[in-house]
Amino acid sequence: MLEQWLNTCRHLYNNSLAERKEAYEHDKTTINYYDQANALKEAKRTDEWLSAVHSQVLQDVLRRLDKAFQNFFRRVKNGGEKPGYPRFKSWDRFNSFTFPQSGYKIETPRLVLSKIGAIKMKMHRKLPKDARIKTCAIKRDIDQWYVTFVVNLPDKVVQPVEIEEIRTAVGIDLGVEKVATLSTGDTVGNPKWLRSSEKKLAKEQRELSRKRKGSENRKRQRMAVARVHRKIRNQRMDFYHKLSRGLVESYDLIVFEDLKVKNMVKNQYLAKSISDAGWEQLVSFTSYKAEEAGKHMELINPNGTSQTCSGCGMEVRKSLAVRMHRCPNCGLEMDRDLNAAINILKRGLGTVGTMGRACMSYPLREAMKQEAHLLVGG
Repeated sequence: MLEQWLNTCRHLYNNSLAERKEAYEHDKTTINYYDQANALKEAKRTDEWLSAVHSQVLQDVLRRLDKAFQNFFRRVKNGGEKPGYPRFKSWDRFNSFTFPQSGYKIETPRLVLSKIGAIKMKMHRKLPKDARIKTCAIKRDIDQWYVTFVVNLPDKVVQPVEIEEIRTAVGIDLGVEKVATLSTGDTVGNPKWLRSSEKKLAKEQRELSRKRKGSENRKRQRMAVARVHRKIRNQRMDFYHKLSRGLVESYDLIVFEDLKVKNMVKNQYLAKSISDAGWEQLVSFTSYKAEEAGKHMELINPNGTSQTCSGCGMEVRKSLAVRMHRCPNCGLEMDRDLNAAINILKRGLGTVGTMGRACMSYPLREAMKQEAHLLVGG
């Protein structure tokens, strides 16, 4: 029944999109949400598929389409980006529907949905006792189903967490061979989730290429390929959740480069490795965890962090193939990623306006001494 509801919602979305498109192309008239919502009442009386779905779920589908058009018009008006006219949804591109107000209730361990019935579920975590459920969204992820509750909590006076002094700070250089190099000298290896699953993925994709288009066998094989991608995605998320939590618990200030990943993946030689690394996910996870913990996270301009000597500030040009930083001015030698991480930390400290003794104690000054001593061999 969940699949049937999804299919009905998808057809409503596509038919409503076609109605708007045809009205404008033929008569130069526009149809809004309220026009289609009023017509939906009459359509439910004659269409058994629509009548089998909760009214508010269908209305939410129309709101979703209306929001897509509002975003389209906004992009056209701004002119700075590709407008992207709303597209029709194929069966695998429409994976959720929402109860915006009512039609659901929790009877642990089951979720009761209006016109569907009771469905057994596993709660990720308990809802707060004073929470009032606002919306209930059902989502299909290949062959698994999830429910997401948006809740309202009573207003509370929350005192913002302010850190008067940053005692520990770290700069982090993101890379391909090493996912992260810290200004303390610590490094985090790249598990290469996609690369390690390429053989399995290639096998499933070969099987997919042999299936006849439109057949049930091909549909099942597409799901097999999607399950491999889902495992890779989950591995990456789990790794970065743990890494970001460790960073937030260890440091008061965490500094990353503000990388433009969309531009970087245009490099045909590094695109797959950059996408596999998923740097944006690490930055995103660290950002909200730091905010919750009252810590600082800064994004700095990445220009020249690898080409500038962290010891004297002199520009030392080098290609990506050169993995060691050697300064002809001050004689500092260290791994280029560590050099970049120290520069990132320095810029981050300048951004937050704090250069106190606590920040400059061990993480920066001592790491520089140890690495230089080790690499020069003094």
